[in-house]
Amino acid sequence: MSKGGAGLVAQASFSIGGNQVQPTRQIRVLGVPLDMGASRRGVDMGPSAMRVAGLEARLEALGHHVADGGNIRVEIAETQGFGDRKARYLKEIAETCTRTAEAVVETLEEGLTPLILGGDHSIAVGSISGVSEFYRRRNQKIGVIWMDAHSDINTPETSPSGNVHGMPLAALLGLGPEPLTHIFGYAPKIAPENTILIGVRDIDATERENIRRAGLTEVYTMRDIDERGMRAVMEDALRAASRDTAGFHVSLDMDWIDPEDAPGVGTPVRGGATYREAHLAMEIIADHGGMVSLEMVEVNPVIDEHNRTADLAVELACSAFGKKIL
Repeated sequence: MSKGGAGLVAQASFSIGGNQVQPTRQIRVLGVPLDMGASRRGVDMGPSAMRVAGLEARLEALGHHVADGGNIRVEIAETQGFGDRKARYLKEIAETCTRTAEAVVETLEEGLTPLILGGDHSIAVGSISGVSEFYRRRNQKIGVIWMDAHSDINTPETSPSGNVHGMPLAALLGLGPEPLTHIFGYAPKIAPENTILIGVRDIDATERENIRRAGLTEVYTMRDIDERGMRAVMEDALRAASRDTAGFHVSLDMDWIDPEDAPGVGTPVRGGATYREAHLAMEIIADHGGMVSLEMVEVNPVIDEHNRTADLAVELACSAFGKKIL
């Protein structure tokens, strides 16, 4: 495996549904048990829940080599002041994201594929900053496929709640407070033309303006999936994410999936992707071969049912890393 992180090159064209053998990956699992970015507590237990659901063993059964890198250090919310109500716990979240970014860079430098477990979605500022920095040092850029019920493109000035888990995509695109936007000293971390939102269905009025302000054009709502089908949406998304990039990061918020199938999430919204649509999306990503890193966030065991949501997250990770029905 090359030192290029996942050791794979994104392809401009790709086949879907074939039986091609997926390459063996060397995967490092990194937990980020952060829940300060949300109002509802409990997603800090998400990494443990996914580990308990057999993540490592199930990926190894596919032929991958998996090592658990442990958890990134996170301060306990009860020991900290929440700070500015427009961006609660901003300092602590930025510090956690910086530690996460450094761990992701180190992982990629060792030729391993990062699999990051959240925690709330604010951790994406750290994980994607790390992937971006690794490839920036090689004069390359990355794409991002953001699968979420929400667009997460608020800033402290536009957020109705002050919850930072609604701000990470804005920060990565260069909007928002400097502690988030300027990890490693530069912004933006990603280009709007290579950033794709899939399955959004709950967008604040102020976020619509931020989407235009950031220059995002590849935004696929649940209506797009309903009308066009998951395959067509994913084909378009993968082309945009891999256009002139070294590959793409997949940021999967489990609230992207309908609460009927994923009840234990931080901010559930009815009308999401079905169980099979979610698996199909991950299988298509695996067929493409351009994924350089993956994160799974917003699993909340406190409100889950018998660890169903964490178990589904592990299933989807397996599909993203090449598990097939036949």
